[in-house]
Amino acid sequence: MTSMQSITATEFKAKCLDILDHVPPEGLAITKRGKAVAKIVPITIDNSDLIGSMPEIKIYGDIFSTGIKWDAES
Repeated sequence: MTSMQSITATEFKAKCLDILDHVPPEGLAITKRGKAVAKIVPITIDNSDLIGSMPEIKIYGDIFSTGIKWDAES
């Protein structure tokens, strides 16, 4: 079993975009004052599985209206 790599919160903050591009398969622990506070793991789901997974949505009424009548002159 491979030991998980860790990185300090300060280093993660400074390099987060690059780190997110290279998350190891086992994940990465973020530490603060020597204690692990978060874990980043890569998503293993194929995005094509998400297509069509949302249930049908029904819209009732006018979505561009608040339902309140008002007069700009008053």
